[in-house]
Amino acid sequence: MADHDNATVLIVPGLRDHVAEHWQTLLAERLTKVHTVPPLEVDRLSCAARVEALQRALDAIEGPVILVAHSAGVMMVAHWAQKYSRPIKGALLAAPADVESPFPDGYPTTAVLEENGWLPIPRRPLPFPSIVAASTDDPLGDFERVAQLARDWGSQLVNEGDVGHLNPASGYGEWPRAMELIAQLAE
Repeated sequence: MADHDNATVLIVPGLRDHVAEHWQTLLAERLTKVHTVPPLEVDRLSCAARVEALQRALDAIEGPVILVAHSAGVMMVAHWAQKYSRPIKGALLAAPADVESPFPDGYPTTAVLEENGWLPIPRRPLPFPSIVAASTDDPLGDFERVAQLARDWGSQLVNEGDVGHLNPASGYGEWPRAMELIAQLAE
């Protein structure tokens, strides 16, 4: 792939951070100009701490940036955009986790997410081009609610079909479409 118009791709993982077989990790291995927001050692559920980690990662990058966020990483980007201002070439927002709706067992509860600053979901338009890649059967985000978030953020909505949460548990290691969507944002 041509190097996304000289932009650096910044990978923004969700709350489970770096999973070896996740499409974000595999994507990072394929790109030459790429950084990843590092995992937190403390305050792992704190939205504010996650937003600050995203800002530190951006501070370390010179030049244009394309954000590639997944799950709660999408919410980190939305919260970051409310607090900080930096030119962003574009953002691929894949399988947003709807933190305002109850998650399945094994995930943080809505009350825990609220205590840690994730609620409410920011709904102001994002100040950069963005693509929301949504699943019609995501257990962490009802398609209609995610489609409304895309409208609120001024994002292009891409219906990926029945792809679950677009993670290894849903059968996704590689997600080749990510490269196409990044290229679209780099135009």
